Amino acid sequence: MNEHIEHVNGTQLEDLIKTSKMPVIVDYFSDECPPCEVLAPIFEKMAEKYWAYIKFVKIMRQENRETALSMGVTGSPTVLFFKDGQEVGHRLNGFLTKPEVRKAIETILGDVLPPVEVKRVDCDLLILGGGPAGLAAGIYAGRAKLKTIIVEESICGGQIATTNHVSNYPGTDGTINGKVLAENMKAQALSFGVGIDDLKEIHEIHLAGPDKVILTEDVEYHGKAVILATGARPRALDVEGAEEYKGRGIHYCATCDGAMYEDADVLVIGGGSAAIEEAVFLTRFANHVTLVHRREGFRAAQTELEEAMANKKITFMTNKVVKAVVPGEFVLQAVVLQDVKTGEETTIPAVGVFVYVGNDPQTRLVAGQIELDAAGYIVADEDTKTSVKGVFAAGDVRTKTVRQVATATSDGAVAAIMAEKYLAL
Repeated sequence: MNEHIEHVNGTQLEDLIKTSKMPVIVDYFSDECPPCEVLAPIFEKMAEKYWAYIKFVKIMRQENRETALSMGVTGSPTVLFFKDGQEVGHRLNGFLTKPEVRKAIETILGDVLPPVEVKRVDCDLLILGGGPAGLAAGIYAGRAKLKTIIVEESICGGQIATTNHVSNYPGTDGTINGKVLAENMKAQALSFGVGIDDLKEIHEIHLAGPDKVILTEDVEYHGKAVILATGARPRALDVEGAEEYKGRGIHYCATCDGAMYEDADVLVIGGGSAAIEEAVFLTRFANHVTLVHRREGFRAAQTELEEAMANKKITFMTNKVVKAVVPGEFVLQAVVLQDVKTGEETTIPAVGVFVYVGNDPQTRLVAGQIELDAAGYIVADEDTKTSVKGVFAAGDVRTKTVRQVATATSDGAVAAIMAEKYLAL
């Protein structure tokens, strides 16, 4: 247990907020919450760095529901900041990155720490991203005796590490927990001598020329080749008020926040496998689930769709999109839906809305250096070669038809082999 983090209950938290002479950062977390597990090492890292300037506190939301609801907290994790007894700054919710948390803390504190000395690290192959594609690439590159470093902004595993059950990955015993699968891949990469540097803040990437460079807050990485395996992140609901009510009615993880909506009527937005699976999961708690999709047909697998359609607690509303959210005093009150064919608007009461409307590729730092398609994905064929020599793209970040764990690991293997051949020239 981190000595710089205090675990409290509701009463202790209220007293601490009132009496603390320094600012307080509070992490409301839950059990069986993948985003909470992602945040935990980030929170510990920040506590090691800023403990002398801000008090770090964790509180379990399920065991302190009254306190959580009194603060308008219905999602996990939710990070709040207090100063002089009052909430300050901007709340953080859901899947968080180290830069997001650090920037929020420094907004409250100002720049209180001296600059860090940056060291240089050289290697044969740099892999940017520690999801299934990056880890598979690391396994193949390490086995080929290439000096390889995986640089990851969060913790290893990618989106698969937030999935409870993976039932279609070859070689597993029926189903496997996504986090366990990711840990197995990580351990295998480490066994081949691959360096894994996670929780790194990547400031710049330079791909031109024979020397590829990745700049982080404390390390300047130089490699002769690079595999970009940065993946994608869940796309946010793009309507006014959605960001403000994130964690207070707008959610992106049913596993994390579904239990808060016991006997309530909730909405699921989306038409892919994630939306269908999470709608079925939510019926464990909710009184009724309305699944809203912008088209008539669904992208989910037929078996998943049949299971949802057979569930009496699920209603389907097709050809509808979210037009607006209706705020309540503390939490969400309703959602305005618009028919894509007629334009007619309907207001649906809902205190909880779970969003699964696709993903956005994480290519911001390489835009302008490498060819991207209209949606922002890296243009690369099955050989994973990009428009820049010595740079390869693997996994969900590249242009492809199918995005699954199996195709991500396949990409990683191909990218590592292509990088090995490039380095042998």
